[in-house]
Amino acid sequence: MSAETHAEHAHGHDDHHEPGFVQKYIFSVDHKTIGIQYGIVSLLFLLIGFFLMMVMRWSIAYPDQPLPGWLSMFFSDDWKAKWLQDGKVTGATYNMFGAMHGTIMVFLGVVPLGFAAFGNYVTPLQIGAPDMAFPKLNMMSFWLYFVGGAIMLASFFLPTGAAQSGWTNYSPLAGLQQAEYPNQWMTGQTWWLLAMVFLITSSLLGSVNFITTIINLRAKGLTWMRMPFFVWAMLVTAFLLLLAFPPLEAAALMQLSDRVFDSSFFMPSGLYSKTLGALEVSGGGSPLLYQHLFWFLGHPEVYVLLLPAVACVAEIIPCNTRKPLWGYRPMVWSVLVLGFLSFIVWAHHMYMTGMGPMISTFFQTTTVLISIPSVILLTSLIISLWGGSIRFSVPMLWATAFIPMFGIGGLTGLPLAFNLVGLHLHDTYYVIGHFHYVVAPGILFGLFAGVYHWYPKVTGRYMNNFLGHLHFWPSLVFINLLFFPMLVQGMAGFHRRWYNGGAGYLAEAGNTTNVFGNTVLEYMHLNELMSTAAFLLALSQVPFIINVFLAWKAGRKVENDNPWEATTLEWATPTPPGHGNFTFEPAIYRGPYEYSRPDHDEDFLPQWHEPQQPEAAEKESKSAQV
Repeated sequence: MSAETHAEHAHGHDDHHEPGFVQKYIFSVDHKTIGIQYGIVSLLFLLIGFFLMMVMRWSIAYPDQPLPGWLSMFFSDDWKAKWLQDGKVTGATYNMFGAMHGTIMVFLGVVPLGFAAFGNYVTPLQIGAPDMAFPKLNMMSFWLYFVGGAIMLASFFLPTGAAQSGWTNYSPLAGLQQAEYPNQWMTGQTWWLLAMVFLITSSLLGSVNFITTIINLRAKGLTWMRMPFFVWAMLVTAFLLLLAFPPLEAAALMQLSDRVFDSSFFMPSGLYSKTLGALEVSGGGSPLLYQHLFWFLGHPEVYVLLLPAVACVAEIIPCNTRKPLWGYRPMVWSVLVLGFLSFIVWAHHMYMTGMGPMISTFFQTTTVLISIPSVILLTSLIISLWGGSIRFSVPMLWATAFIPMFGIGGLTGLPLAFNLVGLHLHDTYYVIGHFHYVVAPGILFGLFAGVYHWYPKVTGRYMNNFLGHLHFWPSLVFINLLFFPMLVQGMAGFHRRWYNGGAGYLAEAGNTTNVFGNTVLEYMHLNELMSTAAFLLALSQVPFIINVFLAWKAGRKVENDNPWEATTLEWATPTPPGHGNFTFEPAIYRGPYEYSRPDHDEDFLPQWHEPQQPEAAEKESKSAQV
């Protein structure tokens, strides 16, 4: 069915039967409701992941002190008796929270918020579609995600606790972890694998849906180079998910088989455990195979996280500078090249495995090459600011802050591209600082910008400006105080898995021959600085939470359907959009960022405005093909 026929079909059913509450808000097939569902649930998971991080930061900064009441109040007495020692975090608890923090933030928080929430809500509106191509598949995708998240959280309450082998779940460590329990189906490690199968299947269904929708349901006149950059980014992200996630799903199923069926896909012979003794496995498994399968997803996953944030920023900057997005075509080609290159850089995570110089040189080269399209994207966004009549609205604050924050994340990653440097910095806080600069002040700033930008379209009300500033400025300060010292500690050799922040080395620090112990002692004070910044960063999110709910009911109402005076097609819909999205058959006459045109009275010319004269239409058509 063509986009026009699909649209007519939807518009011809404006008198459709109004669904009940459950069908409308719980098991909805409307892309807008599903987008909101993804948004709310993923923000809740981000909150849970942040809480786990605060417990870890307390343990690192104050290893000899019990958890304070405002952190321990969320745990039952039975749970505290089992997993805390005199109220203090143990190594096992730290490992559990570390593994689950990474898993929840990446797979249950940032990816669903960026790709599933924003993508589901905005993409069909921007291409003029009445819904996603497969609405029921869309609903199934959300509920698979929800079930996977529920299994992941429920694993905390198992007798074994949740997974404790890092968010990467490397074999053979993950194969041995909790192996002493007789029923392997009831262990946190096994539930982690089951949850990942649900989450990956959800992503695969969603990616197929996005690709089909963008290719088949574009409005009349919406050629490839008239698509907003947001849509391009979602298309590439969908392909990344479709091609990169199956290897990890296969790895999860094979590791599950190793745990419950005593196979040895990843378990070599000759393993010995202190609790289990010599392991009776058939052997012949390859732990390195698991690493390859994981990181073949792991590096494309970085761009699955990144591209939706860049997409949000690329929509917000032209709107708030009142000038076209500079370098639109180079940005499109860059994001396509970025998607391709992301599949041939994965082994730079594996320099410690002893790969030969030829292979390491190949991956060093591709890792440096992938920085080029990233630099083109950032440079285009920076130049787009030049000479603009900038409106520093709250969305624009987050969007402009994204640029230097992501820049720091990218630049600190360049040294890690090289084998020699990677051998020294591997598993140190430098890697943590680099990755978190990309994901937290980088990606999350871009996604916060998107929330503030599209909130008026979703609800028909503005978010509060004062609360927006109260959210932004403290977040900007404290997030840098949290992550920048990690880079310093990492270069001093601080290991990422010290649950006591390096306190174990202090006993030897007085010995002048213990250079490493003295180095640790020199930078120990940064632990308290970073942990305090983490707690204040959590406090800085309170205005945002208040703002989301307060504005929903009491926010100032928008004056019209296009309150930001933007040019892309989602602003042509009613506010909020109803069934079928559009009240007219959308058609596109020009590119997505026609701002401040000298031949137009207003400083914006929307894509859907029909040209006044045939000559103008012909001129615009030719210019769109350039």
